[in-house]
Amino acid sequence: MSEQNEVIQFVNNYHDISTDRGFQFEFTCNRCGTGYRTKFETWTTGNIASALQTASSLFGGVFNKASEIGQQVRSAAWKQAHDKAFSNAINSIKPSFIQCPRCSTWVCRKSCWNDKKGLCKQCAPDLGVEMAAAQASKSVEEVWAHAAMAEEDKKLDTAQWRKNIKASCPKCEAPLATNAKFCPQCGESLALAACPKCKATLNPGVKFCPDCGTKL
Repeated sequence: MSEQNEVIQFVNNYHDISTDRGFQFEFTCNRCGTGYRTKFETWTTGNIASALQTASSLFGGVFNKASEIGQQVRSAAWKQAHDKAFSNAINSIKPSFIQCPRCSTWVCRKSCWNDKKGLCKQCAPDLGVEMAAAQASKSVEEVWAHAAMAEEDKKLDTAQWRKNIKASCPKCEAPLATNAKFCPQCGESLALAACPKCKATLNPGVKFCPDCGTKL
């Protein structure tokens, strides 16, 4: 963010909000998104060109030639004034930013720079902040690890998971909130039938046992 040999060095963390009447720029921290806006710098020639264009619209062709000249002056002078204003804006905002030597990111000095380490806080976070975050994360893990199981969920043991648990009633298709034995909507039995001969588990609607062939 400096000017050397008439070449303006810049990065992509800025937004040009200049107009025909003046120049203004916004610079943003690449880490936290905090923005800094430079003061609006009025461009006098732009006001003159605008006045000539207004006069041309009011008085017809009388000022047409003057308006064209004013537009040409604006076009040529605006670029030169814009570059100068941009360079001044970079120099004025540069103290608020610093480039990390490790990741090359431009960050704000106020919130995202670790003075002790000489790196941005993405590369060298504040240890106190990280310790507090780690403790909070560990506390959440402990809550999950020691949470008591609700009474209605205690049925979900290994034996229960090995069964063919239904998500909806096979008769009325109502969704089932729990691993119930009967549908709470129509009363349909949700328990799987067993073959009377070999005791194999049977799916609803089958006419023959898939294991022994017994007619049901």
